[in-house]
Amino acid sequence: MSGRLAGKAAVVIGAGQTPGDTIGNGRATAILFAREGARVFCVDRDLARAEETAAAIAAEGGEAVAHAADIRDEAACAALIAAARDAFGRIDILHNNVGGGAGDGPVDSIDPDRFDAILHLNLTAMLQTIKHVLPVMRGQGGGAIVNISSLASIAPAGIIAYEISKAGVNKLTTSVAALNARHRIRCNAILPGLIDTPMAIQGWAGMTGEAQAELRAKRNARVPMGRMGTAWDVAHAALWLASDDARFVTGALLPVDGGQSVRLG
Repeated sequence: MSGRLAGKAAVVIGAGQTPGDTIGNGRATAILFAREGARVFCVDRDLARAEETAAAIAAEGGEAVAHAADIRDEAACAALIAAARDAFGRIDILHNNVGGGAGDGPVDSIDPDRFDAILHLNLTAMLQTIKHVLPVMRGQGGGAIVNISSLASIAPAGIIAYEISKAGVNKLTTSVAALNARHRIRCNAILPGLIDTPMAIQGWAGMTGEAQAELRAKRNARVPMGRMGTAWDVAHAALWLASDDARFVTGALLPVDGGQSVRLG
């Protein structure tokens, strides 16, 4: 690896993953950040899953700390940022990867309580982690924030709460970028399309009973490049945005989707 994050400290929110036979976006990003030289603070609601990611990093000679937090709770967000700063002395990168849409649906059938819960998980919780990291980054003279949005933020998907929450992530990203550029804090978002992750495949197949092979085939067929992406595709985009290679990039909404966002017809 090239050491693009050498000497940097990164907080990866959602560094664990749903069990499955592939790797999730958060875990892949945490591992790639460590391979590129970052010390990584691995946060997940499930401590065991965060510890698995930290152990994978340590096995490759990297430095990582596992931390359990439910970021829906603002006090937990404040505490995890303080713990990361105490562990590493600074926070150069915040990567926001937590999200979900269980119980979602179209606008004419969504339960209002589920709508509120999904917005809180996908948008409010992200706002809270950013809110508490900004003073740290301002005090040290800069930093990089990378948010995981979704292609569903700009295209209809029949899951209204998820779509609206991720559209909110896009606006949160551009607002934070605009108001913090003078502090040398960059904020960008990735819009993944169809990605082959445990949550997308094992999680969906478990809920619907659909065979995983059939699900993968259908998802692959929807992508102009002929296949879904992998978590490593998302992780490499996050690495670029977090690194000094993107030092003049802020407020960007980057699709990682194999061409889905530009397909015509």
